[in-house]
Amino acid sequence: MLSVLSYGRLVARAVIGGLSQTDSRDYSLVTASCGFGKDFCKGILKKGTCYGDDACFIARHRSADVLGVADGVGGWRDYGVDPSQFSGTLMKTCERLVKEGRFVPSNPVGVLTTSYYELLQNKVPLLGSSTACIVVLDRQSHQLHTANLGDSGFLVVRGGEVVHRSDEQQHYFNTPFQLSIAPPGAEGAVLSDSPRAPSDLCVCADSPDAADSSCFDVQLGDIILTATDGLFDNMPDYMILQELKKLKNSNYESIQKAARSIAEQAHVLAYDPNYMSPFAQFACDNGLNVRGGKPDDITVLLSIVAEYTD
Repeated sequence: MLSVLSYGRLVARAVIGGLSQTDSRDYSLVTASCGFGKDFCKGILKKGTCYGDDACFIARHRSADVLGVADGVGGWRDYGVDPSQFSGTLMKTCERLVKEGRFVPSNPVGVLTTSYYELLQNKVPLLGSSTACIVVLDRQSHQLHTANLGDSGFLVVRGGEVVHRSDEQQHYFNTPFQLSIAPPGAEGAVLSDSPRAPSDLCVCADSPDAADSSCFDVQLGDIILTATDGLFDNMPDYMILQELKKLKNSNYESIQKAARSIAEQAHVLAYDPNYMSPFAQFACDNGLNVRGGKPDDITVLLSIVAEYTD
């Protein structure tokens, strides 16, 4: 029979052991970016810069790191509207909200919603449409909160495998869910990238609340890749994972090199007419005879979960 003293020691050890397994450190994301505009050369992210019609932001707050990508719907160009203005303004507004602390880490849909409604309230209407993906790392809870509307998205990679990912949202082939602001009388359907006559313009806005939301517990060393469809339409998971195997540490230079390598490979594949890309496979699944890559804007944000240092 255990003495009272021995029993007390065992309880103390159990309590201490349990506490030691709890990681009280704050986490952060070390993030680098690279991208290509469809009709432009590659670039390194600069404040306020878009890759073609794509846009993105990387913002840090004391409670969280927040990332976002958006893909302006190119079909607007047929009607004299620059698609990059909508996606770029949406992401800049999200970034500002985060830096001002006007967000809750567990509610990325809220960031998207507030940003979108600010655009709606502009005195001069900002016409356009965009997909959007917001990724938030809560420093203290170590939880990754995400909101994805459309066909941009993210992957979480651990131990060389995809352990968590976004779900793509499409109304029908090549017509993703999207936030939109349309001219009066044009509401009612969804604008795709397919060419159509100007008189056929008819747009509807999906609600930010339609975004697919998720929460996932991350670990130190997890890799998070956030990107527009220009990446995922041209590179399947196994190719992305092959590139990520080359990432050996969490310093910014290594992450930047890996992000550039992934974006460059996707860009090359996008213009290969003989390559059976994920986009071409999806088209075939929808009864279309398509082969080759999909020329598109490409934006890649590559992050590693690391210990937070102020």
